[in-house]
This record gives sequence, structure tokens and C-alpha cells, in this order.
Amino acid sequence: MYSALKSPSFFRPISRPSSPAPALPAVSSDAAMGTERSARPLSKLSLSSFRRPSPSPAPTQGRSPPTVTQDGSYIEVLGLKLSEAVTKALTQPTGPGAPHELLNGRRPIPVGRGRALGALIASEVKASRENTHLHRALLRTLHRPLSVLYSNISTDLLPLLSSAAFRDPPAPTPQNPNFNATQLHALGLATLAGELLETFDGLGLGQETDMRGDGLKGIREGLVSVVKRVVDPLLNGMKSELLPLLDALETAPAVPSAPKATRSPVPHPSIMTLQGLIPVYARALARVATSTTAEVLLTSLLISLVWHGLVAVAHRPSPLPSPPGSPVLSSGSSSQSTGTAPSAPKAGNQKRHASMSSGTPPATPPRFGLMKLPPSRPPTPPGLHASRGTTAAADARALIGLLGLLPRPAADKEPTRFAREAVDEALAALSTLTALLEAAQS
Repeated sequence: MYSALKSPSFFRPISRPSSPAPALPAVSSDAAMGTERSARPLSKLSLSSFRRPSPSPAPTQGRSPPTVTQDGSYIEVLGLKLSEAVTKALTQPTGPGAPHELLNGRRPIPVGRGRALGALIASEVKASRENTHLHRALLRTLHRPLSVLYSNISTDLLPLLSSAAFRDPPAPTPQNPNFNATQLHALGLATLAGELLETFDGLGLGQETDMRGDGLKGIREGLVSVVKRVVDPLLNGMKSELLPLLDALETAPAVPSAPKATRSPVPHPSIMTLQGLIPVYARALARVATSTTAEVLLTSLLISLVWHGLVAVAHRPSPLPSPPGSPVLSSGSSSQSTGTAPSAPKAGNQKRHASMSSGTPPATPPRFGLMKLPPSRPPTPPGLHASRGTTAAADARALIGLLGLLPRPAADKEPTRFAREAVDEALAALSTLTALLEAAQS
């Protein structure tokens, strides 16, 4: 009994379980799914999950990160930048200015403001052409600042054009070769508009023919009108001073001809006056024609000057030398002019007159007593044809040199290329006429 209690059988270790192992507790499906998902590697796809994982965007090479254009802040910033550029373009320059250009203590707008504004617009437009929606939004953004610019230019230009100082004097003179202050301020506004129009031409803005365009055609036409209202009166003032001088080339010069000893012709009085005016007008036209639009307007003035000069020189009458009188008339006239009485007839002459009156034929005069008749065409007096005949050709040659001093439209720009060709052809026609006159009068 004691031994049985001392080492009971149920305290002995069992080498092999007699009964099956107890069943594992029931596990829920969610827990099992989690265990299976954690046990499997992450690279395998679990078919027991109905949730589709969100695909991660694959990185693309060569693509810039998204900018602020997606939420529209880029357009707002661009609008503020353009408004600031417009304000800066119209701001009066600081610093002292020349006395002849100050108007109420203000200086005119300098050259280059319009090109700076146009460079900003061109850079933004070219950068947005790959995105159609952004490009259209940018063009719509241009409407407000450009409309404000045109409105301010028109407001500042109106009192200048209505002032009497804008048309008096109509053109510079050798005594006063510079424009006055009113004209310079108007030219500053016209230059700003003309430089901005060059950007319009380069980008093709404001040239739409349908309703799907950029809507800038009205602003473009307004800027062209600003340039014309300033440039046309100044060009017409110079034209009114030059055309009478060119038309006077049709008449023969009133100055005496050059002496026979020299062959150099005397210039026409109009040529001598133009020699003092043309250099002054050349500097003035260089200040006026600072944009493509102004150069196109300059073309009509240049062609008109060349045409008037060509017609005047071609219609100048050629001086014809008067033929000399016969020797008998000249001897009689010389005796009358000297006041001496004709000599009394000799005895032989009395007999000849008596025989003629009696009806008998007179005796034949001796052989060497015959009088030589004058030739059918008298020779041209030396010096007369040379001194007057070359005057028209010399004046035409001088006119070509003077008109060549005036500025011409640029030949390297598409809008002014045809204008330059027209001016060159007009000067070539005048050169051809000059060569013809020189060949005919030589």
C-alpha cells in the first residue's frame, strides 16, 4: 500500500501519448486570412482578398514636376507680372533731361520700353504653346493689361496732338534741327506702341480672321492708329518743305552760267538749298522711323520725293544756242552798232550801177573776189553747250546723293522687305535717268 502510494503510476512519464492530441481551438476566418497573408511573401498575390491595391505611378524620365499651373495660380501671377510691366513701361524716366525735351518738368518715354514689354510677352507665349489650354488662357490674360496700356497711351497722347506746338514748326530747320518738347513726347508714345507692334508681328497676334482668334485685333488696330496719328503729321511737314524745292528743278537756273574757261556746271539753287536741309531731315527721320510701322509710313515719303525729283529733271527744257548771223548782216549790224557811215561808192561801182541800169550785163568779177557762203549749219559756240547742257545731269546726280542720305526701311525684316525694294527701285530709276542725260548731253 505504501509502495503503491510512493510511486504511483499516474506520476510516471509516458513515452507515448495514448490518446490523440487535443484539437486546436477554432480560429475565425479573418484571423486565418491575416495569418496566411503574413506568412506568405509580399511578392505573391493573395486571391482571397477582394480589395484591389492602388497602383503606384511609375516614374517617367524627362518630365518636369507638376507646376503651379494646375491650380490656376500661374495665370494669376502672370497677370500681376504683366500689369507691373505695363506700369513700368509708362513710368516717366528719372534723372535730368535736355532742356529742349522737358514738358512741364517731365521727360519723354525713352526708346526701348516697348521692346522690353514685348520680350516678356514673347517669352511667356512661346513657353506655353505646347499646352493648348494654357496657351489660350494666357492669351485671355493679355487682354486686360494691354487694354490698360492702350487706354493710357491714348489719354496721354490726346492733349499733345491737340496742342498748337505739335504742328509749329512743321519740320526741323537748320537753325533749329531738333523736335520741340511736345513733338518728342508724342514720338515717345508712338515709339512705345510701334515697338510693341513688332512683338505682335513676330508672334502673329491680332491677325485673326474669325471668332476663334486671340481677340487682340482691336488692340493691334489701336496701336497702329497711335503710330499713324503721330508720324503722319511730322512726315507731311517735311514733305511740304521738300516738294517745292524738287519741283523747282524743272525750270532752268536763273544764275549765270559758268565761264567758258571752266567746264564745271553751277548747281541749281534748289540743290544748294537741299544740301543744307537733307542732313537735318535725315537725323529727324531716324528719330521718327524707330519701328516697323513707322518705316512703312516712311516709304511713301521717300518714293514721293524720288518721283517729284525725277519728273522735274526729265521735264527741264534743254537750252538751244541761237545760230550766228550771216557775215553781210553781221558786218552791216556791226557798222550800225559802231555808228560809222558806210563808205562812198568808188568809180568802178558807179560804172557797174550805170551798166546795170542800162540793161547790159555786168562784168564778171575776178575769181578771188567771190564771197564764201556760210555753211548750212553753223558750228556750236564753244563753252555754251558744255556749261548749260550738263546742268540737268549734274543736278540729277547731286539729287541722288542727297536722297541717299535719308534713312530707308530695313531690308532684313519681313514686314519692310517689300518697302525697301520699292525705294531701291525708285532710286535706280533716277540713276538710269541721270545716265541717260549724261549720255545725251555729252
